[in-house]
Amino acid sequence: MRNKMLFVFLALVLAVVPIFAACAPEEEEVITLSFAFFAPMATAPGVSIERWAAEVEARTNGKVVVEIFGGGSLLGPFAMFDGVLEGVADIGCSCPSYEPGRFPLILGMEGPAVDFPSNAVSSRVLWEIVNEFQPASLADFKLLYMFTAGPNHIISTAPISTLEDLEGAEIRSSGAAADMVAALGAAPVAMPMSALPEALQKGVVKGYVSSLETLMDFKFAEICHYATDWSPSMGCLFAVVMSKDVWNSLPADVQQVMDDLALEHSVWTGEYWDAHDAESLQWAIGEQGFELITISEAEKAGWDAALEPLVDEYLADMAAKGLPGEEYLARLAELVEQYSE
Repeated sequence: MRNKMLFVFLALVLAVVPIFAACAPEEEEVITLSFAFFAPMATAPGVSIERWAAEVEARTNGKVVVEIFGGGSLLGPFAMFDGVLEGVADIGCSCPSYEPGRFPLILGMEGPAVDFPSNAVSSRVLWEIVNEFQPASLADFKLLYMFTAGPNHIISTAPISTLEDLEGAEIRSSGAAADMVAALGAAPVAMPMSALPEALQKGVVKGYVSSLETLMDFKFAEICHYATDWSPSMGCLFAVVMSKDVWNSLPADVQQVMDDLALEHSVWTGEYWDAHDAESLQWAIGEQGFELITISEAEKAGWDAALEPLVDEYLADMAAKGLPGEEYLARLAELVEQYSE
């Protein structure tokens, strides 16, 4: 009798289990996205990337996992945009200025036409103006967010306070910064950041143009002990992009999370970079005896005048390409005024 009752019980259990199994919710498949970046993750852009990835994972409740490949381990700076289009990485972060001629319109923001009061303002303006103008050069990509490096400075191994000090000096620079260095009478030298410490130590270059966070992030304040307190432009523009094919493959709720995060994280990155630039400068002054050199107003006027032809050259180049350069720069000025309030 006992065996018969046990048999009936087991039969009932086996009959009910499939019903519960059928009713149980299926686990969502995790979407894994690869994110390539060319520089070390301890740098300011790396911090921004890690924060964005963490926010996406949190806001999708783990539905999306972002695997970050920093330090050029998956794609280098000069192959980033094509690498994303070719599927080497799902997402990439790079500087449009690293591929001269590919993104002509937006690079007007790296020139001396408009003064930006902070990185938070410039990063917000960059995101908004690119979305407003929708340049054809970015048509193959889904923009996830954008930001700028901090204001450019001439950072050097010897003090520079006059145009005479700059005359013929070899200065590492790229993109629009190289044009500005040449206009000031110095000699722009192109090289990757990884080669810069040795070049500075051997005197191959006398300095470099970049934002102040490099003093601490790359420990360049241990070699360069001076910066000229004159900033003709913001540093490199950064674009975080995904191919349209990958974007279109994502569920609508994931796309919404990324769209909601875009402007917010662009501004967050600018605010973080402003604070980090200040922190890096204070570290360099306090720990390395670094000096920020102030130039006179008369001297500054001469430096500014030397750069004025670059704006005219940009506008002429845009007109020759059939691009709205004048409208772009005018709108930049309007947005800066709007968000500086």
